[in-house]
Amino acid sequence: MSEAPARLRLGGLHSGLAGPFDLAVAAGECIAVAGPSGSGKSLLLRMIADLDPSRGDVWLDGRERRAFPAPAWRRQVLYNAAETGWWSEAVADHFDGAEMAFARAMVPRLGLPPDLLDGAVLRLSTGERQRLALIRALAREPKVLLADEPTGALDQQATAVVETILRERLGAGMAIVLVTHSPEQAARLGHRQFRMQDRHLVAP
Repeated sequence: MSEAPARLRLGGLHSGLAGPFDLAVAAGECIAVAGPSGSGKSLLLRMIADLDPSRGDVWLDGRERRAFPAPAWRRQVLYNAAETGWWSEAVADHFDGAEMAFARAMVPRLGLPPDLLDGAVLRLSTGERQRLALIRALAREPKVLLADEPTGALDQQATAVVETILRERLGAGMAIVLVTHSPEQAARLGHRQFRMQDRHLVAP
């Protein structure tokens, strides 16, 4: 029996700023990437998501990225930025249909008051915005989550809750590429760990 393709695979992914990157991530696997600020961690995630110019090959479940319409790719290989953009004043405007039902179920799990979903973005704290952005990302049910410092603004208790939810997603088959400044978080969540050095991935 032939081996199943990796959920996400990079082959010679590069730009004038970083790479090349060669990496295979299985369904249910978390790859943790650490490194100093400015080393290229976020750039890697944005290149995978096709948000920054790049060359080389990227596959999702054996299908080449170029075979996907760009919006479809970015929905299935979803980049969750450290500081996610909000395009409307109302929080609720960022959740469509079933996504709102998902959000209302997730908000209490993340220690957030339910009425945040009916309020204004400007009234959210940095940590609230970060948790709601993660809910927004997970509501879209991506196959790959590119998580850029998903707990950077959170305290220890809120971080633990987020990590529990990410483990649940891994258990359901989602692949995660996690950028973190925390070696402890990388050890807790990462099945494999890498360090970004000179704009290249290096195994520790």
